[in-house]
Amino acid sequence: MKYSWEFKLECVNKYKNGEYIVLPRALMNRKTFMNHVREWVKNYDDLGINGLKHSSTNKNWTPEKRFELVAEVLAGHSIASVAKNTHINTGQLYQWVKRYNEKGMDGLQCKKGKPTKQFVMKQKTKKTKLSISEQEELEHLRERNEYLEMENEYLKKLDALVSKREAAEARAKKQK
Repeated sequence: MKYSWEFKLECVNKYKNGEYIVLPRALMNRKTFMNHVREWVKNYDDLGINGLKHSSTNKNWTPEKRFELVAEVLAGHSIASVAKNTHINTGQLYQWVKRYNEKGMDGLQCKKGKPTKQFVMKQKTKKTKLSISEQEELEHLRERNEYLEMENEYLKKLDALVSKREAAEARAKKQK
């Protein structure tokens, strides 16, 4: 939810004076709202009233400008201080630094929209003919597999009958 800078300023003043801040009508709990207020107080202390105002439009960052900010971080400045001085989210700057470390300048390129799908033609695998001994072995393995599956089914049914009989005997003992 966006709050007006006047409302933010009012909350900051109340917070600094130790007054109670009334929770606005929103689907937010008090703890979350107070976290926002504390962030507004930090922005107000660092940047003055401009720290509470919204930018009128989204700013498009060129790869060169992104690199300048990443270079500041790599030079030893903290992500939080660089982000605060340029009025951007710390998470956004962190992502730029991470992408720069992984992909270099290519990681700082603007990627708008959904990426296009790459269609890859599947190559048909050639079926090689089996030798006579391999065919016999394959038939033998298939027969063995079928036998083991039937044996498995038999054992499952036997186990079910035994547990059913034991349950019936337990009920009979209980009735006596």
